[in-house]
Amino acid sequence: MSELLNRRLHLLGEPANLPLLKQCLHGIERECLRVTVEGRLAQTPHPEALGSALTHEQITTDYSEALVEFITPALPDPADTLESLDNIHRFAYTALGEELLWAPSMPCALPAEEDIPLAWYGSSNIGQLKHVYRKGLSIRYGRTMQCIAGIHYNFSLPAPLWPLLRAADASDSTDRDFQSAAYIGLIRNFRRYSWLLMYLFGASPALDIGFLRGRPHRLDTLDASTLYLPYATSLRMSDLGYQNNAQASLTPCYNDLQSYTESLRKAVATPYPPYVDIGTHKDGEWVQLNTNVLQIENEYYSSIRPKRVTYTGERPIQALMARGVQYVEVRCLDINPFLPTGVDLEQSRFLDAFLMYCALEESPLLEGPECSDCTDNFMKVVKEGRRPGLVLQRNGEAITLQGWANQLLESIAPLAELLDQSHGLEGHRRALDTMRARVADASLTPSAQVLANMVENKESFSQFSMRQTLAHAEYFRSTPLPAELRDAFEAQASASLEQQHTLERDEVGEFDLFVSAYQASILGISQ
Repeated sequence: MSELLNRRLHLLGEPANLPLLKQCLHGIERECLRVTVEGRLAQTPHPEALGSALTHEQITTDYSEALVEFITPALPDPADTLESLDNIHRFAYTALGEELLWAPSMPCALPAEEDIPLAWYGSSNIGQLKHVYRKGLSIRYGRTMQCIAGIHYNFSLPAPLWPLLRAADASDSTDRDFQSAAYIGLIRNFRRYSWLLMYLFGASPALDIGFLRGRPHRLDTLDASTLYLPYATSLRMSDLGYQNNAQASLTPCYNDLQSYTESLRKAVATPYPPYVDIGTHKDGEWVQLNTNVLQIENEYYSSIRPKRVTYTGERPIQALMARGVQYVEVRCLDINPFLPTGVDLEQSRFLDAFLMYCALEESPLLEGPECSDCTDNFMKVVKEGRRPGLVLQRNGEAITLQGWANQLLESIAPLAELLDQSHGLEGHRRALDTMRARVADASLTPSAQVLANMVENKESFSQFSMRQTLAHAEYFRSTPLPAELRDAFEAQASASLEQQHTLERDEVGEFDLFVSAYQASILGISQ
């Protein structure tokens, strides 16, 4: 433990400061595919009973029309956050008819690329922009990739915590700049240590053979329809998932907020020749928003993002530059197919302690080979994290995954204890004990359990996934929402549909001009 972390732990452990830790905020976004009772991708539109995918705050779609996304509010108690997520699932099942929510991250057997429906958001300018953006994604990455699902974990430390730490550090930064720099420091440490999350929570060691569309690969064959890697933790986060040559040069090492936002701003403004060759229109129709490295900043696929709640019409980069970092979004988490909502309270408790450690521990700049070592360690763990004796690189020296993981867990333990003290419970310590057991015995990890379950039941990936999908559907359908809560969800859905209708009815200006103004809003930003 560094002197800095020790000092901060002592400060936060003081009776006057300890209650602050109960004010951390937690939000979860869970993506999942809608599928038929045969385990095929749903071809139906987003159910109207769920409301408008454009304007509903809690139920929307991601890249494909069939990929729903459930969004909880940000709440102080993660148990309440998870209850909110559970309620959204229960309401969704009232609108799905016979359709189901696919249990794992990797998709079901998929139809032809052109038969994967892109998300549609109506005829308003902003709705059309979201649709054209997805058209561009399909050109750049293919529609198959748009069917991968995951868990996004949004986390913020209490706002009053930052002035306290700034004063203790005798920093001459403003509160806003100190807070942003601290979150960027958290992200640097996350880059160093996030391989641990892939080992502990990765749950996608196998996939349906059709996912690769006949492309060459180095996966093993489990059965006629299933490919896997024996020691993989998360094929979703491997180079089988989102990859793009245009983004190869986009590797922000998060040494400060300004360099991060500037790298994304440039990517949204810099043409990429293969995209220039495609153009923005084909046969008079928009096919992508622009021909640049990124269409918009959210196209950059990172495992964690600095975030700030945006105002209406404001872009993420503008919000970050104007008001600094407010929270982080962890984006590398697989859906656990054994859990109805894909994530549970034990995982949340550990994530809180892990992220607190990343935020409060020293976080030197990522320089020299360390930045690429972070990427290499992460990719090695997603492909072979459970391989006995696996070796990673730390500060230019080899260290076993197991040895480093145990050291990290020991360093995180005081944060778990502090969180337990503030909340008057033992959940964080118990979560840490579970993770210690997984490091000691790789068979306890979700990825190992997925493979063991498939082998034990002599199931393909699709058969295993469908069994879990049906079990989760029964879980949600067997206990419907209380009438009052269901009425509230229905009212929210109805209001969102009316809001979309109003947007479309009152729309002013042509779509082409709207896109031009949207592009100019970021091109005009100066550092």
